[in-house]
Amino acid sequence: MFELVIHNLHAGITGKEILRGVNLTIKQGEVHALMGPNGTGKSTLAYALMGHPAYEITEGEVWYKEQNILELEPDARSHLGVFLAFQYPVSIPGVSVANFLRTAVNAQRKALDAEDKSISIPEFRKMLIEKMDMLKMDHNFAGRYLNDGFSGGEKKRAEVLQMAVMKPEIAIMDETDSGLDIDALRIVSEGVNTLRGPELGVLLITHYQRILNYIKPDFVHILLDGRIVESGGPDLALHLEEQGYDWLREKADPIVV
Repeated sequence: MFELVIHNLHAGITGKEILRGVNLTIKQGEVHALMGPNGTGKSTLAYALMGHPAYEITEGEVWYKEQNILELEPDARSHLGVFLAFQYPVSIPGVSVANFLRTAVNAQRKALDAEDKSISIPEFRKMLIEKMDMLKMDHNFAGRYLNDGFSGGEKKRAEVLQMAVMKPEIAIMDETDSGLDIDALRIVSEGVNTLRGPELGVLLITHYQRILNYIKPDFVHILLDGRIVESGGPDLALHLEEQGYDWLREKADPIVV
């Protein structure tokens, strides 16, 4: 069983420190929900973990498969089995969902075995159809240009399809519920629950309790002012929904005397 271990992570952008010592361990088979208000560093954590070049790591380590992945390029982190589902997926006109996914699969296979001859088109088509059927997706979806003209729900379903095809061991989902109505949220959540299992660990970043009504977390963490100030079970999210964040402020900014 693999685990992603974040130790004392400090990170920022354009000289401003945003993460101020994050510690968190995510194991395969676990779903961790990370909650917090706007501007507290949730998306910064996601981008820092995947190596976004705009974010500067000033201190700390992130260990996965006996490597500090902060020393690796983003594609190398992906090839190790770490996946990021974006809050705002980019549209790529002219590139179909199927072609994008086959290119990604071949890149992953090549990284693992330089002599790999790439997945054949018939083999890939069979695999893609199996994954789409598993996620209850229309086969026509594969022929559309990636995220081009997609609704918010379709963009997030495309991210879940990428997860199904790439089979990561650790998936970071950055505000998957952002911009979704109730029906789209339910459909996307069903897709995530279909992929959930002992081989997949998930860090689910969200503002709201509502997605946790569909995707039940094993652990809930509260990120406030760049640090995780409280951790607990699913009931913590319900308490947060009722009480807000004020009761946690002293933990985020302790009084020094």
